[in-house]
Amino acid sequence: MTKKSLIAAGLLFFLIFSQPAVAAQKPDSLSVKIGQMLMIGFRGTALENAPEIAADIAERRIGGVVLFDYDVPAHSPSRNIISPQQLASLTLELQKLSDIPLLIAIDQEGGKVNRLKQIRGFPASVSAEYLGRLNHPDSTTAAAAQTARTLKAMHISMNLAPVADLNTNPDNPVIGKLARSFSSNPSVVISNLQLIIKAYHNEGIIATLKHFPGHGSSTTDTHRDFTDITVSWSEQELEPYRALIDSGFHDAVMTAHVFNGKLDTLYPATLSKQTLTGLLREKLRFKGVIVSDDMQMKAITDRYGLETALQLAIEAGVDLLLFGNNTCYDPAIASKATEIIRSLLQKGIITPERIDQSYQRIMDLKKRYRSGAR
Repeated sequence: MTKKSLIAAGLLFFLIFSQPAVAAQKPDSLSVKIGQMLMIGFRGTALENAPEIAADIAERRIGGVVLFDYDVPAHSPSRNIISPQQLASLTLELQKLSDIPLLIAIDQEGGKVNRLKQIRGFPASVSAEYLGRLNHPDSTTAAAAQTARTLKAMHISMNLAPVADLNTNPDNPVIGKLARSFSSNPSVVISNLQLIIKAYHNEGIIATLKHFPGHGSSTTDTHRDFTDITVSWSEQELEPYRALIDSGFHDAVMTAHVFNGKLDTLYPATLSKQTLTGLLREKLRFKGVIVSDDMQMKAITDRYGLETALQLAIEAGVDLLLFGNNTCYDPAIASKATEIIRSLLQKGIITPERIDQSYQRIMDLKKRYRSGAR
């Protein structure tokens, strides 16, 4: 991308996010509030071949979408991303469908977890592990600034990064072996996170710390298996979250589907009120949006039905429920989730006040980034 195209794209991004969210405040209906709690993945590289997500945005008022370059269930390299020009056009089309600014999210960590690949015309990226080994402020800032500028040019408002996990188990199949952690040293992780978040904020990109309360010590992958970190986890893994929250971070934190008997003897973190409300909200005093990891990952779906998982996640404190639709594919997942949440409300299992809490946090996040305030 040329400097001129980046500037032009950035102006378009600003125009979108500077529009007043009139419909967001009026009507302030239950359907809007439920919809805003959903972030959905979809198939399609243009709006014309993605009718399901268009309906989810326009009719079900979902709060966000998540983009992928590779379609895992279909074993296809064609999902949402072909080129910078195509992606910028797609995200603009999606954004125009929504009365409320849409959270358009992506996992652009760098290195192996990299949806915007060089082969498709995007800038090359480096892994967190590479930056942690250098541990040089200029290198980390430059890498993060490049990512943030690219996301802004693509009208992507939210990065599901950076990773706050400590590299306590280098053989971890989903963290250590993929070079996703900056270091096993909390101070190295913290300093790199601070630089990255600052670079993101300079370009108006929402940052997401993950995977709470720590995934670095696991020996299995929550995409595929039940993952128990009771023995391997230590409180040291909370240090990056504590430091960032204490310094004022209140964008988003993503949960892990790990089971940690030290924190909750019944449920994995995403479904654990003791972990999310008791620890993250009350003890660490996090005031931002709690985002679930993908609710279709096997660590959840192999043990819980959709209704139970939604009920437990909302009761635990999750604000934004992520369905990546890239472990399995269900074009009706937003409709199903909406109806289940409505049913839980009608039965009095979930209260309207609990939905209001999540809705307000999500809207506060969107307003802050639309206005430029942090």
